[in-house]
Amino acid sequence: MTETAPVLEAALAGGWNHRHRDVSGGWLRPTVFGAVDGLVTNASLIAGVDGGGVSTHAIVLTGLAGLVAGAFSMGTGEYVSVTNQNELVHAEVAVERTMHARFPAAEQAELTDTFVSYGADADTAATMAAAVSADPDTALRFHTREELGVDHEDLPSPVVAGAASLAAFSIGALLPLLPYLVGVPVLSVAMVITVVALVVGGMVVGRLTGRPLLRSGLRQLGLGGAAVLITYGLGRLIGSPVG
Repeated sequence: MTETAPVLEAALAGGWNHRHRDVSGGWLRPTVFGAVDGLVTNASLIAGVDGGGVSTHAIVLTGLAGLVAGAFSMGTGEYVSVTNQNELVHAEVAVERTMHARFPAAEQAELTDTFVSYGADADTAATMAAAVSADPDTALRFHTREELGVDHEDLPSPVVAGAASLAAFSIGALLPLLPYLVGVPVLSVAMVITVVALVVGGMVVGRLTGRPLLRSGLRQLGLGGAAVLITYGLGRLIGSPVG
């Protein structure tokens, strides 16, 4: 048994334990942004065209068109963004791999300096660098994490990110449209659903990020509500007869 084992056992017995939230952003970011974008975008569209005095049919058509167009735009955009980011990482990893093959001593010395910067003395840092450099794959992974800030063996999936963004946008965009689809074509009902969804969505984000729930919900409501009110005002202004 190592010297650290009794310490860990005592800490666990005293209630010491912790888990970290997922900060990789592989699915969380596109899902959250997709749902919020869908909700705010379609709520604003519906409010704008309703404010312009158009028919219920036109509102439903606008809402469905906004849902489909926005969902595919978000999904494909997220897919392309993550794909390009991954390709850039792989290209930089290829450069790093070439440097390791051509200048192994220089790369090991660089690793030694890194450990020294962490607070290790020179001898300990050199020993640690030699141990890491003994395995080329481990050395490459360590260098890329230090220099690029990512783990090239654990990159987010473009398909997952794109699909999450598309699905989340669709769900968010459907909420303010629901009253019109079920035979209750009343803007106030759609806006009540939007208000509740904005607050709940903001609180979910707060829960995931560790921020105060009410503050996160009200912040999301304020930002989304401003977009809806401005669009509604434009609809009233442009849709009203001039002269």
